[in-house]
Amino acid sequence: MKKLKIIFFLILIPFFGISQNNNCWSSFRGNQALTGVINKVLANSFRLDWTYETEDIIKSSAVSCGNNIFIGSNDGYLYSLSETGELNWKFKSETSFESPPLFLDNIVYIGSLEGIMFAIDAATGIEKWRYTTEGQISGSANWIFSKDKKNKRIIFGSYDFFLHCVDAQTGELVWKYESDNFINGSPATDGKIAVFGGCDGFLHLVDIFTGTVQDKIDIGTYIASSVAIDGENVYFGNYDGAFYSVNLDTKKTEWSYEGAGPFLGSPAVFGNKVIIGSQDKTVYCFNKDNGDILWTFKALQKIDASPVIAIDKVLITSDDGRVYLLNLNTGENIWSYEIGCPIYGTPAILPNMLVLGAKDGKVYAFERKWFF
Repeated sequence: MKKLKIIFFLILIPFFGISQNNNCWSSFRGNQALTGVINKVLANSFRLDWTYETEDIIKSSAVSCGNNIFIGSNDGYLYSLSETGELNWKFKSETSFESPPLFLDNIVYIGSLEGIMFAIDAATGIEKWRYTTEGQISGSANWIFSKDKKNKRIIFGSYDFFLHCVDAQTGELVWKYESDNFINGSPATDGKIAVFGGCDGFLHLVDIFTGTVQDKIDIGTYIASSVAIDGENVYFGNYDGAFYSVNLDTKKTEWSYEGAGPFLGSPAVFGNKVIIGSQDKTVYCFNKDNGDILWTFKALQKIDASPVIAIDKVLITSDDGRVYLLNLNTGENIWSYEIGCPIYGTPAILPNMLVLGAKDGKVYAFERKWFF
């Protein structure tokens, strides 16, 4: 009897910011534009391979590179785990890590609820530098180049109302931009501007080289999550349950959808589709050009996590304690697994594995099933 060979292939996606290689899911949205896309074909089914228990709940999302996984916990530790679930090292902060880490050039950047951005050596867990803000850091850091492309910089928001830009190697302040209220999410970038929303109800467009504002667009209520940039448009939801497509050139809303529950997660954008989960327990798939609903999927509890698109599938978690794998084109549930407690974070996608954290304080790793 011949063994059935399963062939996995990659699709190259010509889009700014899709910089992860085959072995890296380097940020909680996968790229600088925060589109939540990875160029991998996922299996149709997975099995639980291992768990690792921390000492408190996990709200942070996992990231990975090579054979290592990085995730924060409310116990105040940043954990580095091997692909087999063994502890490489853990780094202690004075307060919780709820924000997702960023992996860049063998350094892990992560912000804490005490308002400190840490740069940690990915191999050793040794602190390289720290930068202190005056408010908690809930969103992930993102990265940009300097104007001459010689240096990389880290950008992130804080509850001190500022978007901070620091040198990636030294942690020295380059610039900071003041909004009018807390900044929860991560700033998206197209390589020229940083785009983010906050509790002030505005969508901010900031020049990444100077830190000066290009525009502020009034959305009416606060934006709790990160936005996604796709071409000339930016996509996001707000706490009133409205979802928007805004053109970055005209600064006008091209379409909006109202009537959903609060959007706390960030959207994923691929092809003609933009996908997001809501606290009304629904995953929405919009036509990104006109806002028409292409399909919906109903979970059993609210969805605060952000979806990931992997070519023809959508991966998302829910407060109902399940991780769902959906068909991108139809929204059909292909596979699901019940952990039994709420899942707040976005899963990390490794070459042969899915990794996520949950409210029970455990890290869960799922391995794809092989069929012969």
